[in-house]
Order: sequence, then structure tokens, then C-alpha cells
Amino acid sequence: MGRPVVAIVGRANVGKSTLFNRLVGRQVAIVEDRPGITRDRLQEEVEWRGKYFLLVDTGGLGYPDGRLEEQVERQVQQAVRDADLLLFVVDGRQGITAEDEEVADWLRRQDRPVILVVNKVDGPEAEGRAWDFFRLGLGEPFPVSALHGRGTGDLLDRVLQEIGGGAEEEKAEAIRVAIVGRPNVGKSSLVNRLLGAERVVVSEVPGTTRDAVDVELVHEGQRFVLVDTAGIRRRSRIDTPTEYYGVRRALRAVERAQVVVLVLEAPVGVTSQDKRLAARVAEARKALLVVVNKWDLLDAGARRAYPALLERELAFVAWAPQLYVSALTRRRVAEILPRVRAVFAASARRLPTAEVNRFFTEAVALTPPPQKSRKPAKLFYAAQAGVHPPTFVLFVARSECFTSAYLRHLEGRLREAYDFEGTPLRILVREKGSV
Repeated sequence: MGRPVVAIVGRANVGKSTLFNRLVGRQVAIVEDRPGITRDRLQEEVEWRGKYFLLVDTGGLGYPDGRLEEQVERQVQQAVRDADLLLFVVDGRQGITAEDEEVADWLRRQDRPVILVVNKVDGPEAEGRAWDFFRLGLGEPFPVSALHGRGTGDLLDRVLQEIGGGAEEEKAEAIRVAIVGRPNVGKSSLVNRLLGAERVVVSEVPGTTRDAVDVELVHEGQRFVLVDTAGIRRRSRIDTPTEYYGVRRALRAVERAQVVVLVLEAPVGVTSQDKRLAARVAEARKALLVVVNKWDLLDAGARRAYPALLERELAFVAWAPQLYVSALTRRRVAEILPRVRAVFAASARRLPTAEVNRFFTEAVALTPPPQKSRKPAKLFYAAQAGVHPPTFVLFVARSECFTSAYLRHLEGRLREAYDFEGTPLRILVREKGSV
């Protein structure tokens, strides 16, 4: 059985070659910030999670003067005919252009599955603009930053889902876990306990960033990948402040993970750096488990007061469960991986469309949004647009009435009705007819 073929297409200068290099894992395509660099098709083999496929880079469709180069067009058409899956790349900074709409219209007629990749989404703020690309009619936009690697591991996972993973035997999906925290909170001890647990098999697999090696383990039939952090690898001596490099490493690990385990040091409490790390996890919209280590060093009174301390200091991630452990005595360490598995399942939960519509219709009818004009706000319908984290889109009239406070109210109702413990939720509002 041959390798599945995945072709990257799109107009000029949207970052197709940068994405190609990122997914291949090395510099193959020439990248310059001007259109027309890639003329011929480039093809390279990509390996991801033990599966292989062929990735094809194509030239840009369309040029600033509107001229469509005939040779480039023929190369792209041939690549599309040969492909099992298309990655249609658009520019998230520039927004939808007339050329994007023309390419999208052409792709819809090609009878090929398409993933709409919104490139140059370099942070959570820019991610909101990616949803505007819904109106291209090619399904849910997939935001990435090819330059910085943001979202590219998830994109590779999605590609494998679409192409069926090739001819090799399927493995259970691995949950990527980043164990982060300040220096000396006990990350290394916890990792060592996890790796030494019963029914655990350890091996090394390539990491998402391709220049690191993560640690894989299998626990009770579920594969986990502990994403490279200071707790896994020996920390080299550095002259610059430890906190600076520790936070950089942690943030890189957070971006690559599906679940983050934030380790706190029980006798110290919650420090400003702990709160910064928790805030970054929330900004990255990752599932989160808070693990309080060195629990054996607290007296009974301090233990009783601790939940209130976390509720006060980490109120902005109140949806994250807490687990009190001791790496030294092994107290409750065995519960970490099962809790990670549960948090991951909540982040991956997808509700039926009919149920989503029913829930939001009833919630809005029971507590309408604040009225800001003579005409009341109206909810037409709702849909779940994605997972990791669960994302819901409300199509409404008078979106200004759906304030941040009101959306927090709806989120609270949603959490009461369904088990979303450990995962952030996104509720987006769109004026009907704007997508």
C-alpha cells in the first residue's frame, strides 16, 4: 500500500512553504517574504507518531496583478488530482481575500477532503479572527503558526485522522502531558515516580518540535507522552536568571501539550510565578490538573485551609481539579495519570448538535442577555465547532447583548449540565449572516 498524499495549496505568500518545512521537520522549501518563490511541486516524506505520508508543496495560485501563471496552475491541478487530502492555507493576519474565495470555490468542486489551515495565528488574540474563515464554506478553520510551530502538532494529528494513518497498525492515541512548575517543586521526583509505576512500559519517541526527545509510557492500556520539560531532562547551569529560562521551557512545553500538570509546592503556597504559569495555561486554552506536592510536610490545620487558598489564588482556573500528593511518600501519585486521562476526555468531549441547540436555547430563554436596544437579542442556533478545548458558536441577532459577563454565565450553566472539569471552554458569538 502506497503512502497517502497530502498537498498544500493556496494563494501566494500565505506561508505554504513555511508550513511545509515545519511539517517535514527541516528546511526543504525556500522561504522568502514575496510571492512566486515556489514554482515546482516539492514532495517529501513526513513521519508522525509512527505513521508516514507524502507531503507536497505547490506554488501560489494568483499574483498581485491578478495574473495566474499557467505552469504553476498546471502543477497545482496535478497535485490536487494526485492528493488524498488537501491543506488549503490562508493568511490569518490579512483575512479573507477575493483570491481566497476563488480558490475555495475551485476546491469545493474537486471532490477531495480539505482542511482549512489559517496560518500566521501567533497568539490567542489572533485565534478569534480565524473563525471569520468559516464563510469560505470549507468547514472548521484550523489555526496555526507555521513560523512558531503553534498548532502544527495538532494539525498533524488531524491529518492522520483524515488519511486513516496509512498502512501501519494503529496505536491508541497518546495523551501529551506537560508537567510544569517552579524549580524545586518536585517535578523530577513526580516524573520518576510515574515512570516507575507498575504496568508502565517506557520508550523514547520524537517530540513535536523535532529537536527534542519526549518520554512515552503506557499505563493501564493508555499511552502518555511526557512532553520535554525541566523535570524530565537535566538542567544545565546557566548564568542568566533561572526563572527566565524555566518559564521559557515551561511555556514551550505547554504549547506542545494536550494536558498540563501544574505542580505547586505545598509548604510555599501559591507564588506569583505559579499564577503566571497557570495564566499562560489558561491563555493557551489547555486542559489543566493542579497537583500540590510535598503534602506530607503540612500539618492538619494547613491542610484544611489549603482548598480555600487555591480557590482564592487560582480563581481564574477554578475549572481545574486539584490533587494533593507526596512524591516522597508516594501519597496519591498513582492517581495522577487517571486524572490526566479524565481531564483529556473532558477536553475532547463533543456534544450532539441537537443537544447543543436545546441547551443554549433553554439557557437563553431562562435568563435572557441584557437588552441594549429596543429590540431584544435573539439566539438563532448554536453548534459545537471544535474540541481541545470544547468550542461553541452562537449565531445571534444583536451580538453586543451577549457580553463577557453573560457568556461567563452561560459557561457556568454548561459546566453544571455536563462534565467539563479540567478543560477551558470557549463560547463564540457570531451575527447571523456574517459567516
